[in-house]
Amino acid sequence: MIVRGNGSDGTIAHRKDLFPARRSDMMKLAFSTNAFTRHSLDEALEQIAAAGYAGVEILADKPHWYPAKFDKGEAVSIRRMLDKLKLKVSNVNANCTFGYFRDPPPEAFFEPSLISPVPKMRTDRIKMIQNTLQFAKTIGAENISITSGKSLPTVAPEMAAKLLRENLMPVLETAEKLQVRVGFECEPGLFIEWATELRELIDRVGSKMLGANLDLGHSVVLGEDIPATIKLLGDRIWNCHIEDIPGRKHYHLIPGQGTMDWLAIKASLERIAYDRFLTVELYSYPDRPVEAARESIAYLGAVFG
Repeated sequence: MIVRGNGSDGTIAHRKDLFPARRSDMMKLAFSTNAFTRHSLDEALEQIAAAGYAGVEILADKPHWYPAKFDKGEAVSIRRMLDKLKLKVSNVNANCTFGYFRDPPPEAFFEPSLISPVPKMRTDRIKMIQNTLQFAKTIGAENISITSGKSLPTVAPEMAAKLLRENLMPVLETAEKLQVRVGFECEPGLFIEWATELRELIDRVGSKMLGANLDLGHSVVLGEDIPATIKLLGDRIWNCHIEDIPGRKHYHLIPGQGTMDWLAIKASLERIAYDRFLTVELYSYPDRPVEAARESIAYLGAVFG
């Protein structure tokens, strides 16, 4: 099995036996159901378990679990299936809400957001996140993920920052009550884009429930220093999204097919003794999610043990 080294040209190969276990054996692999948007949640869970993953990230959106309301009976049923399949939940992904719109675009779409120019959308978003926290608590998830959304016309950066802090308050109150963490995901083009911006937000808000859902591919696209980013967010990383990236283009590839420096990632995570989930996020493969899941775990198993 080939594992990339420095990855700048994708030509450096290493044998599987050159990856010592050390702390990496505490890192657990999960796979996100957002690759399975042409399948039911039950089908996605079964396939992810069959591929050999220890965990799963559940999409808080149609067609899996949509957060317009919280139905405890539905959540308990999902919890039973997770237990049957012996799957832990790495994260509940509430980053996007395509189901909110009648005809959403076929790409990442972050409205309604906490900084939407439309007050009702902000209110709806708060409620959906609170529902997601209740769902996460019931199915045994320790954290959910959200984003800031984009700073749209009429919402200048100063106003966006104010709205974000204000609208996070009821979310974090619910998180504190339920003891479910909120992981913010930085993404190219969003209002909270850089790890330094997220660190500043975490420190300013001051809630122990607020942390990072760190997507390492996004950091590569932005040109962030990976070891420095991991160190900066440190023990506030509730979950890591991983995927391969072609150079610095924002396109999620199956690990091993891009230029990510997996050796450096592994070493950086070991330095902070990271022992939570590494969640493979491949929403870009809705046409062949089973193959993407199996190819990813085969490759990453050689890197992380």
